[in-house]
Amino acid sequence: MAKDESFDVVSEFDQSEMVNAVDQTKREIQARFDLKNSGSTVEIEAGKAIIITTKDDLKLRNIVDILQSKMAKRNLSLRILDPQKVENSLGGNVKQVINLKKGISTELSKKIVADVKTSKIKVQAAIQGDQVRISGKNRDDLQEVIKLLREKQEEYNVALQFNNYR
Repeated sequence: MAKDESFDVVSEFDQSEMVNAVDQTKREIQARFDLKNSGSTVEIEAGKAIIITTKDDLKLRNIVDILQSKMAKRNLSLRILDPQKVENSLGGNVKQVINLKKGISTELSKKIVADVKTSKIKVQAAIQGDQVRISGKNRDDLQEVIKLLREKQEEYNVALQFNNYR
């Protein structure tokens, strides 16, 4: 009797790498001529959001670009960023909260399971909290599912990882 193979589809990021990316962004703000002494701040709040406060929209866009480049260098997907509306803050400043997406929502889990089932690949998909477990008899089938999900990742608009492959 063949043993079932499986893997988990998750959406998460390395917290320490995110902290390092924010710290590098802060250092670059202090070094760049156009941002130095502008009173700009970048803070990470409990691993759930990044808060950027600065003088105007142009500086805000520059800081977001710096943050995104630091994240890319640390292999953090930009899909984990969920920027909120820019707000006016005290003293004529602007403030933007960027939420960090972690975990797969129930609706997206259902969509992933439905996509796997309609693909007619001989595997089973089960929702387990904020992740989806894919299991089957054949490793090649599991590889096909990974390929399918990578192709649809743009449609899902989340950063998917595949772990616990056994």
